[in-house]
Amino acid sequence: MRTRPPPSSLLALAFRQDDLVSAAQCESAGVGAARRSRFVRDGTWQRLTHGVFDVVPQRDRRRDADHRRRRAAWLGMLAYGPDAVAVGPCALALHGVRGLPLDIAPEIALASGYARRARDGIRVRQFGAFDSQRHGAGAIAALVPALAQALPELPRAHAVAVLDDALHRGLLPPAGLDAVRAMTQGRRCMASRSSWWDLVDARAESPLETYARLQCVDAGVPPDEPQVEIRSPNGRLLGRGDMGWHLGGGRWLIAEIDGREVHEAPQAVLHDRRRQNALLTSGLVDLLRFTAADIAAGDTIPTAIRRSLRL
Repeated sequence: MRTRPPPSSLLALAFRQDDLVSAAQCESAGVGAARRSRFVRDGTWQRLTHGVFDVVPQRDRRRDADHRRRRAAWLGMLAYGPDAVAVGPCALALHGVRGLPLDIAPEIALASGYARRARDGIRVRQFGAFDSQRHGAGAIAALVPALAQALPELPRAHAVAVLDDALHRGLLPPAGLDAVRAMTQGRRCMASRSSWWDLVDARAESPLETYARLQCVDAGVPPDEPQVEIRSPNGRLLGRGDMGWHLGGGRWLIAEIDGREVHEAPQAVLHDRRRQNALLTSGLVDLLRFTAADIAAGDTIPTAIRRSLRL
């Protein structure tokens, strides 16, 4: 006998929760335990942990890191029920902050403060009191405590990138950086990471720019300016470069960091070509372009900058 499909309202809820639903949500939608078991047996659903189901297990998620990170957050919240609050990187993922590692572990704290055993890779954290807010059917740490919870365990590049992004996009006001720093005082490892705060720059327009800038800083060729505006002799804006180094005589070495999402769209390609031509024909710019693959290589960008500066 063919199992009746789940109601569209439940699938719509799963869509908002990155393809996940809880057993309690299923019960509310009229999908009981026996029906859920049949969905799992026939491969329509997948049980990820006790009481949490993936309703689209066949979906290829390898190229969608944002989805995977949000999904980790939902997995933790749904697994531990209405008392669970997504914290740290998981909360940042649901706030839409960019710059996190490609994959993160589910992390929750319990609003009641009670300790609960971790299971199936879901971390149950215990923090002091912190502000939280509703997010769909769940709850997440507010942005400032979420940053303070995440920073002690993030690698430097990701820690700086999430702060850059939150500031650049106005998610975190400038004064909020001091609040985050104050909340991390006394946290494990943060004393040895005090120099990281000086690397934060709200002008970085993408995490890739942050990663590239930090590689150049580490290699001893830090950019003189981010987001350099190049203007013609009559003051017309010809374009803006992601990172710039003074070459003297009003000339610049410009490094552009191309992200696939932005620069591969047809209109973006056309705009980039026009802008690049305007910069190069001005005689004011030596232009280098890099991609995420160059950042992943580690020394490609600093080596090219050093050679171009003849250092």
